Amino acid sequence: MTRRNLFLGMLAAGVSTIFKSRPAAAAAPAKNLDALQQNWQALLADGVKVPKAGESLKLSKDEWRKRLTPDQFHILREEGTERPGSSPLNDEKRPGIFACAGCGLPLFSSEMKYDSGTGWPSFFTSIAGAFGKTTDYKLLLPRTEYHCMRCGGHHGHVFNDGPKPTGQRWCNNGVALKFIAKTGKAAA
Repeated sequence: MTRRNLFLGMLAAGVSTIFKSRPAAAAAPAKNLDALQQNWQALLADGVKVPKAGESLKLSKDEWRKRLTPDQFHILREEGTERPGSSPLNDEKRPGIFACAGCGLPLFSSEMKYDSGTGWPSFFTSIAGAFGKTTDYKLLLPRTEYHCMRCGGHHGHVFNDGPKPTGQRWCNNGVALKFIAKTGKAAA
């Protein structure tokens, strides 16, 4: 075993311990899950146009660098992770839609968001068809990673320690999101 693998194993065990020891997530309001996933447009501001998942966006690395901030590029294109507690969207509570900062695809509604206590914006489900999933082993333990269906941007990981009705925690990097308030004002 190399020192790197030993270090990654210790890191994975430490991260696992942190999440197991945090307080239980507050239960999300009991809502019809299918309705939340399908009828999110009710929280989209009047007149705001958003792309559809089937409208693929493929850009070169240089085009992405021009389009994104350095932090957004690191998260979305290099599968990085932001520091916990660093995103103002973690505290966003207004009605609206959370969209991909890379391509504008709607990913979550404000009704799907909850405070997980982890320091990252967290959701108990996503808009239907917004993401593709893969398994990553970067911390040795398998994790479910999710990417935007339109642009392929990395957003975060799904864990099975969230509130009802799904029991899931979609742990998202805030810098990978932009918020479109129901009033029509976008916030990064």
